Amino acid sequence: MEKMEFAFDAGQPASGRTVAGVVASGDLEVLLEPGQPGRTTVAVQTSVDGYGATWTSLLERVLGPGSLPAARIEINDNGATPGVVRMRIEQAFEEAAQESNAGGNTP
Repeated sequence: MEKMEFAFDAGQPASGRTVAGVVASGDLEVLLEPGQPGRTTVAVQTSVDGYGATWTSLLERVLGPGSLPAARIEINDNGATPGVVRMRIEQAFEEAAQESNAGGNTP
């Protein structure tokens, strides 16, 4: 089990909170909640050791430009591929925005 933490520049805080995905069958879950303005933090817990460089590269591509809302993100991984990781992060941001627009939040 490996744990990693990352931080990225971001915009204004995300509008809501959400959970995307489940930890089972080689998948992962992404928990997202609003963060401090200008900063996104990511905590990754993965069952696959030794992929720190891969996580760094992937998260820099997804979150590095600073164009996404500020958030606190927790990723619980069970060996998901980089494509699934990216999809779940994007899904979490979309669902958080939809929840906010609908006037509710999911835990």
